[in-house]
Amino acid sequence: MCRGRRARRPEFRRSAVGAFSDASGGYLVRRLAWVDPPLRREGLRHASVEVAVVQDSREKGTGVRRIKGVFRRAGRAYSSGEEHRLGGHAGAVAAFGAYTTAWGAAVRLRKTPLPERPEPWDVLFAAAATFRLGRLLSKGSVTSPLRAPFTRYEEASGPAEVNESPRGNGVRATVGELVTCPFCLSVWLTTTVTGAALLWPKATRTVTGGLSVLAAADAMQLGYDCLMQKNAE
Repeated sequence: MCRGRRARRPEFRRSAVGAFSDASGGYLVRRLAWVDPPLRREGLRHASVEVAVVQDSREKGTGVRRIKGVFRRAGRAYSSGEEHRLGGHAGAVAAFGAYTTAWGAAVRLRKTPLPERPEPWDVLFAAAATFRLGRLLSKGSVTSPLRAPFTRYEEASGPAEVNESPRGNGVRATVGELVTCPFCLSVWLTTTVTGAALLWPKATRTVTGGLSVLAAADAMQLGYDCLMQKNAE
């Protein structure tokens, strides 16, 4: 009486990443030491796909950690022990690049012709509007509720203005630095005014003209206060 041949178990070898693999090279679950003969090849393929996804996600996580480590080391070498959010600033640059690209895409979709040169009055109004709106958003006491989630009040500064400092860390601190810096906001506002002038020139001239009037009125108010103080002396 002949005995049936014993089912041959698949051969396993340990791969470079430490998981078991069969003879075809497909990764299997680490806790799987052997496979019963009735298990079909489709099952092996399914298991190998699942573990390959896990392995790929681990590799991606390792890549992200490496990038963060590179930024940390570069930040320490750059700031020489002083606090400087190099990674946050890199994120702000990336966000600004995406913002500018979005405006460029909108102008391209509208097929708006670009002017050969800007009009002098448009440049003057845009500069005054950017200056006044930047001060209002970053320093104005009346706009402090907009900055409150990202900043901490320090002291009163100029007329109707306050000094604030960013709070928290990570994205929160980066946004806090942006919204308390009129010079930083001016870059974003210049992009906004330029893109809006190409898409909606009449409406943009109306807005920049109004903000220019506000800037001139503020300058007159400050000049008048200085004259009154000088006369009082």
